[in-house]
Amino acid sequence: MPLALLALAVSAFGIGTTEFVMMGLLPNVADDLHTSVPTAGHLVSAYAIGVVIGAPLLTALGSRIPRKRMLLLLMALFTVGNLASALAPGFGWLIAGRVLAGLPHGAFFGVGAVVAARLVADGRQARAVATMFLGLTVANIVGVPAATLLGQHLGWRATFLVVTVIGLVAMAALARLIPYVPVDAHQSVGRELRALGDRQVLLGLLTAVFGFAGVFAVYSYLASMTTEVMGFGESSVTVVLALFGIGMTLGALAAGPLTDRALRPTLYGSLAALALVLVAFRFTVHIQWAALVTVVVLGAVGFMTTTPLQMLVMKKAQDAPTLASASNHSAFNLANAGGAWLGGAAIAAGWGWSSPALVGSVLAAAGLAIAVTAGLLDRTRTGASRIVAAGSPRPERQVSPSSPASGS
Repeated sequence: MPLALLALAVSAFGIGTTEFVMMGLLPNVADDLHTSVPTAGHLVSAYAIGVVIGAPLLTALGSRIPRKRMLLLLMALFTVGNLASALAPGFGWLIAGRVLAGLPHGAFFGVGAVVAARLVADGRQARAVATMFLGLTVANIVGVPAATLLGQHLGWRATFLVVTVIGLVAMAALARLIPYVPVDAHQSVGRELRALGDRQVLLGLLTAVFGFAGVFAVYSYLASMTTEVMGFGESSVTVVLALFGIGMTLGALAAGPLTDRALRPTLYGSLAALALVLVAFRFTVHIQWAALVTVVVLGAVGFMTTTPLQMLVMKKAQDAPTLASASNHSAFNLANAGGAWLGGAAIAAGWGWSSPALVGSVLAAAGLAIAVTAGLLDRTRTGASRIVAAGSPRPERQVSPSSPASGS
């Protein structure tokens, strides 16, 4: 794999740390800013809202900027957002800082995924994208637990100051290692928007919204579940978060080669496993050793969905993949915001700290249903295109340019 992928992984490490660390710090932030944990959960949603807004907006604004420069600008904005979060004088300002830090997230991964895929030979693109995403998983093994521990001992502001430094290191790595990648001469906002309107792209984004929301319905409140349901002390929160990160890493390592070999089956299998594991977690969370095992498995099957979903929208929008790729992260963060909100609503309704697991299972099952529907529609469309092509003297005008050469 090219060394340039390391720079993307380092950047993903910083982004993953700031995105996920809030879950571990919710009790601390709520106590310091004199609010409840469900209300502090809005900080998770605030970051997600920033991603949802920023992904299409910044991708469109930067459509003519060379890819390396675009990545540097986005990482600079990310760094400023984390510094603003560290210096926020109150809850409202912290919300604003989280939105600002989230704005470049989707655009960065959208551009980064396209750059990563261009750095490797055909047939290895999913593994290249998965390598970039390894930065996110390592963030959950090392970055999030360490940052949570730091926040517990030195205050949550120290956590965001450290993430600011990580952002500066990531900018240096990008400047040093990423080669010049020109903008496609045919790329335009209009072309990207047309590709985004493809039915298969939209169904892929909808799958991400529902399927990944199942993960965040639980993960957003994992710190509180650790102390309130599992029966561990606050010091064990970092261990539980690290176990989730180990699971994510295992899922990411498996997802790359599996997606290159069989995209849709990998997606179906991971979503089905996610729904089942979430149901199991509703019961295993009350047994300490079983809860820890389930946390690892949950991280693995949850993160196995990300690479096939990313590659799916890039393939279906192959003529203009950047906006579709970035929008996929908007979808993931709609899942983040929606999952956190629904999980918090279940807790606030008095259903118990373990209730988000059942909420998440329903969401994952809905994502699976959408994915299977999209696959059936795609198979029908591909079959129809082949029939038309066989009987037409000009088949290239009958087949949609977004149709794959074979069902994926």
